Amino acid sequence: MSTATALARPGAVLADLLPASRVRDAALVVGGAVLTGLAAQVAVPVPGSPVPVTGQTFAALLVGTALGARRGFLSLALYALAGVAGVPWFADGASGAGMVSFGYVLGMLLASAAVGALARRGADRSPLRMAGTMLLGEAIIYAVGVPYLALAAHVSLTQAVALGLTPFLLGDALKAALAMGALPTAWKFANKR
Repeated sequence: MSTATALARPGAVLADLLPASRVRDAALVVGGAVLTGLAAQVAVPVPGSPVPVTGQTFAALLVGTALGARRGFLSLALYALAGVAGVPWFADGASGAGMVSFGYVLGMLLASAAVGALARRGADRSPLRMAGTMLLGEAIIYAVGVPYLALAAHVSLTQAVALGLTPFLLGDALKAALAMGALPTAWKFANKR
């Protein structure tokens, strides 16, 4: 499929601008997993919380948005499975499913599919819709990650919110603002080609 065809076709995501093939799809899935793993290494500890601030969630949401629901989900599934199998690419070079923050990784699977589905409906083409898409993706990640944190760390849900949600709200707003500019700008650039 040509770039012009992909741009004209309703439901296209950025990855659809590349020539279609199974090799392309496999490379995008692996690349999305690697990007998420690399972004997870950008980790800043949060005093008193077992969950660091990372680039991991931002990368996972960008992967879902740029690749679409199916490829985005497969990327995050590969990321999660490889991390559970021992690849040290979760936050701070961790691996395995025993971390109290593993619920956030599981939430990223669902969030990548959700934001990818919204991108297919054009949510990645305007700043305001992109911000809403990112915030919805973050909400999905927290909806899985915070209860998992409560169970894994043996704390109440209220404590889990204080440890694994509240300290991250400002950073999430900044990530949404960054995405507001990045993806719609990428589409504008692609449309000028």
